Amino acid sequence: MNANPAPFRPLPHRVSEIFDPSQWREVPGFLHTKAGGPLSQEALTDVTYHRGCVRDGDGTWLRDLPVVRVAFNRPEVRNAFRPHTVDELYRVLDHARMSGDVGAVILTGNGPSPRDGGWAFSSGGDQRIRGRDGYRYERDQASAAPETTTAATGDADDGAYSHEADVAATQARLDTARAGRLHILEVQRLIRTMPKAVIAAVPGWAAGGGHSLNVVCDLSLASIEHARFKQTDADVGSFDAGYGSALLARQVGDKRAREIFFLARTYDAVTAERWGVINEAVPHAELEERALEYAATVAGKSPQAIRMLKLAFNLADDGLAGQQVFAGEATRLAYMTDEAVEGRDAFLQRRTPDWSPFPYYF
Repeated sequence: MNANPAPFRPLPHRVSEIFDPSQWREVPGFLHTKAGGPLSQEALTDVTYHRGCVRDGDGTWLRDLPVVRVAFNRPEVRNAFRPHTVDELYRVLDHARMSGDVGAVILTGNGPSPRDGGWAFSSGGDQRIRGRDGYRYERDQASAAPETTTAATGDADDGAYSHEADVAATQARLDTARAGRLHILEVQRLIRTMPKAVIAAVPGWAAGGGHSLNVVCDLSLASIEHARFKQTDADVGSFDAGYGSALLARQVGDKRAREIFFLARTYDAVTAERWGVINEAVPHAELEERALEYAATVAGKSPQAIRMLKLAFNLADDGLAGQQVFAGEATRLAYMTDEAVEGRDAFLQRRTPDWSPFPYYF
């Protein structure tokens, strides 16, 4: 928590139509710079990152909240992600993971699209840059701003197909010297193993890889008016054979999960709530406020309890890897006990430990 409010006096830029700048501040070192503008090594182009805060009536920062907001920021392409997007997403999520005064993360998508007013959480991988070895980097990220296409993502077809010239221009920027990536899976693992609650706030399309990101989040809210869910993997020759399918089957049941993947039908927020894909369908204008309420409530609970509960829920499905993460956190808890302190101190003091104050519980 920063004790000096001066850097946070100005309200942040309104990055999304339903984003309330008075409830957030920018995170130093992670400022957003629009693609095409001056870029520093730390500047974000494809995502935005904000810290929850409390301000007084004239907008002066008073104190931080233990909550952060991470958002996809490519609304022109339904917040489809490219490798550069995933790099930034991982960096900010890992920063949130390592921030000792952050207890909950909101993951969402900025909008609406300036092209057609459409909303999206994320429509998954940008199909324009998909190669045989994965999704390709572009040579100049600063000039690789999303154009007017949305259907080029292959993950949320809202009508008109993308201009061939746009696809060609995007592919002409690909850096053929760099290998393709599928590291959105690393983001899934980070969300899954982060010992903090990650809450998806779905304002529009959650399709393909975006559908899977919603599935892997701990809690989910979605816009009644605009949220649409669709698992398009089978339509574009892709498949999420990990968390995106296995955890979905846990949430909705095996038959329903197969229906979602095999038929690739679109379903709305009310249906998603009924099936168990989300926790609550809320009015669009209230989505971010409700997500902040969820996050603040979770962050107000015992950090130790939330951490162990999340990892305990994961343990049944994550095998030995999940056991290793759970065991690591259990060891950390043990280190906090007087019994563990006695063991360490006895070793350092070269004496026999005195275990007599510690009962053999049963």
